[in-house]
Amino acid sequence: MPSPSTAGPSTTGPSTVRRVLTRAAVMRLIIGWAAVGALALAGPLLTPPVSVPLLIGALVAIIAVILLCAFGVVHEAEALAHRLGDPYGTLTLTLSIVTIEVVLIAAVMLGPGDHTTIARDSVMAVSMIILNLIAGVCLLVGGLRHGDLRANRTGALAYTTLLVVLSATAFALPAMIGADGAYTPAQAVPVIAMTLGLYGFFLWRQMGAQAADFQEVTGPAGEEAAHRATTVGSESESATASESATASETDTVPDVDHSPSIREIIAEHRPEVLARTALLVATVLPIVLLSHDMATLLDDGLGRVGAPVALAGVLIAMIVFTPESITAVRAALGGEMQRVVNLCHGALVSTVGLTIPTVLVIGLLTEQHVVFAETPANLLLLGTTLALTAVTAASPRVTAMHGAAHLMLFALYALALFS
Repeated sequence: MPSPSTAGPSTTGPSTVRRVLTRAAVMRLIIGWAAVGALALAGPLLTPPVSVPLLIGALVAIIAVILLCAFGVVHEAEALAHRLGDPYGTLTLTLSIVTIEVVLIAAVMLGPGDHTTIARDSVMAVSMIILNLIAGVCLLVGGLRHGDLRANRTGALAYTTLLVVLSATAFALPAMIGADGAYTPAQAVPVIAMTLGLYGFFLWRQMGAQAADFQEVTGPAGEEAAHRATTVGSESESATASESATASETDTVPDVDHSPSIREIIAEHRPEVLARTALLVATVLPIVLLSHDMATLLDDGLGRVGAPVALAGVLIAMIVFTPESITAVRAALGGEMQRVVNLCHGALVSTVGLTIPTVLVIGLLTEQHVVFAETPANLLLLGTTLALTAVTAASPRVTAMHGAAHLMLFALYALALFS
């Protein structure tokens, strides 16, 4: 990703609006809000039970519009990522996608029918899709093109550390201390507080003292130098770390000392940042408004064909993460391994760290029984996935073989889903 300092001069006024509000962006807004209006007018016609042709047509149309708007959200988030630089830019992208997922899950929970496991199924599907399918494809295509890839191991393992704790909290602990696979209200409150506290502390460190741990670093020498440059306080030691990083022709390290701060970047490009943020919000809103109708029709359709209950969560995960998956694959083809890690692992940390508290709050407010405890088969697959993710993150050289192993785990998850 280009450095924010070289992204170009700041512009203000109408030129910024014209550059941000492109023809494609305007078309996405028109189509998204037109779909919202059309569904509002056709509300009585889409109240279940709905005829099969109308059900299929409406679902296809709604999902297509949601995907179109999701691609728009990702486009604006990527533009912000380019302007702000990592880790702030990638964080903006992942939070935008996670917001959409949380909205879709909440819409299903608050809609008709019994959806006690929709949050568990969705987050589990997201975990398997991101850590095995998307990461597997990225490692496979990136390894085949570049031979081997290198990520910043400190940052990659930081993600894995949080995923182990958050996954155990979400999927394993409720079966042991909860009631019928769900946390009791007295347990849910501290779990919400601790989850948000850990996630907030992670964001604080990621955007502050440990920001360099989540930037592109190639080679073990460069990674060690980046870590020393961000953790050692004295100027002489920082200079030594910089010299050791440039001593090798194959190792590169982020220029922490000379990169502009996030405040400087926002101050210099405030009109563009504000315009893109406003456009991002305006593109997200149709997804929020369409999600309720999609959830109602999806529940009706899956019930008619007798599909597995967990399939709804898989479909939500696939709808939400399709745009980001394409972004991650592009990064892998470009050899940007740390960007792949930031997109995949960062998205999952945000998903678990935000979805679990949100769903527990909804459960407390609506007095719903929210089941999080996973089946033994899924717990085995998740544990194996996290172990393989840790091994991959700690490897000095990541190859296509790692990707093939992740893809096999996703195939095993699909087999278990329909068993």
